[in-house]
Amino acid sequence: MSDWAQIIRGRLEGDKVIWMVSLILSVVSLLSVYSAISSLAYKADGNFLYFFLKQGTFLLLGLAVMFVVHKIHYKYFARVANFILAAAILTLILTLIFGADINEAKRWLKVPFTNLTLQTSDFAKVALVLWLAKELHFRRGKLDDFKGEVTPMLIRIGLVCGLILPEDFSTAALLGVVAFSMLFIGGVPFKGLVKILGLISVLGVTVYGVSKVAPDLVPRSETWVHRIEQFVGINMGETDGINSIGGSSEYQIDLAQVAINRGGFLPSGPGSGTSRNFLPHPYSDMIYAFIIEEWGALIGGFGLLLLYYILFYRSIQAARKCERPFGSYLAMGLGLMITLQALINMGVSVRLFPTTGQPLPLVSFGGTSLLFTCLSIGLILSVSRAPMLDTK
Repeated sequence: MSDWAQIIRGRLEGDKVIWMVSLILSVVSLLSVYSAISSLAYKADGNFLYFFLKQGTFLLLGLAVMFVVHKIHYKYFARVANFILAAAILTLILTLIFGADINEAKRWLKVPFTNLTLQTSDFAKVALVLWLAKELHFRRGKLDDFKGEVTPMLIRIGLVCGLILPEDFSTAALLGVVAFSMLFIGGVPFKGLVKILGLISVLGVTVYGVSKVAPDLVPRSETWVHRIEQFVGINMGETDGINSIGGSSEYQIDLAQVAINRGGFLPSGPGSGTSRNFLPHPYSDMIYAFIIEEWGALIGGFGLLLLYYILFYRSIQAARKCERPFGSYLAMGLGLMITLQALINMGVSVRLFPTTGQPLPLVSFGGTSLLFTCLSIGLILSVSRAPMLDTK
């Protein structure tokens, strides 16, 4: 082993498999974004290098965040969990009031004195999982008291998801599923889980009914309804107004199917994809379909899916080896969140889910999602690193 390899191996602590998966996904991101970016670069006077360097910069920043966070013992994050959640709730409120309207949605908050924007829901996802892991740790053994112990957690979960919901239904739903899973893992009795599912069902039916009767009452609710109805085969002739190049979200999935079909089973290689010229957002929302077109179903499809499953499996292993419940809940929750987001993005491309705006973690073009995904992986690595420190 070379001196450089020994230095790197010594510096990168925690689960080495998670490190390897993260680095592979980073390389896939650079190759795929650069190949797919022509449609976006065309709108910016053909400056391909700008977007390549921008993605590379965010990847380097993300890996730096991952490195710094994994060096901090995870127990210290529990001490600031309440403050972080409060800050996340504040940014979500500010986003609803002052958020920048991009692609017909107020999901971004402009950072003062810069040209940067922050997608506050990405911050809120990590904040809520961190806070919930801490609460489950301190409330363990008392969760039979639904009103006194579970309800206060549900109020915070509902508040965060409710603030995200008006402008980003898919993220609110994703976070709700992750929170519910953490409550299940944390030991909430079956009777309590049934109550939560019943409440979710009532709220879901209510939101759907309100969206049909008064579509202007809840922002973007008409878009959610159209996407779901188109997916299940209702109102196929209607559009949801999200696509500027000729149709509905169903049209996006049709083009993704074309790209996947062109990819075949074996790889053609980077730069061979042509769907960049017609596929909406081949560098972000539909990057999975574009990767399959260039790398085939074997490497681009199953290979990418396998990487996320490995990441989730190693997160579970880190959770199992952790001696403190907080660390276990944290690693499990963050690993589940990353994996579910990846499955949703990939599932949309192969027509398993309605169209959403979920990026492919650590792969899609963008800054906020990438940085907070790296932060999440850094926290998982911190949990996986802790048993090694305890044995020293």
